[in-house]
Amino acid sequence: MRRQQWRDGTGTLTVDGRPVAPVEIAATYRTRRRGLLGRDGIKGAMLLAPCNSVHTIGMRFPIDVAYLDGQLRVLTVRTMRPGRLGIPRLRARLVLEAEAGRMAAWGVRRGAELTVPSGTDASPSRGPRTPK
Repeated sequence: MRRQQWRDGTGTLTVDGRPVAPVEIAATYRTRRRGLLGRDGIKGAMLLAPCNSVHTIGMRFPIDVAYLDGQLRVLTVRTMRPGRLGIPRLRARLVLEAEAGRMAAWGVRRGAELTVPSGTDASPSRGPRTPK
């Protein structure tokens, strides 16, 4: 099976086929490294691709972290306070982050299937990457 190639952008997060929130995609080293650092909050969620571990050192607010497999199925969800190191999840290929409490409200739980609809500019790239 071919790995999806994600690009930086925005989209709409859906949980089990139901749109729930705007999502920012962080797919380059630079955007993943920056993540949610320096922010006071986030309106929707941030998807880090590829990623299997996160930290909250230097963050200003607690976050919910969902570890996802390559098909965007939720492996586990954790809440992390600022100043913590997350345990790497070996099966995880992506990580979804949101303000603490949001994941439960959206129905993000172990086994849930998430998507970012292909009509958004953050969809996985299906063909070769072309420079902009």
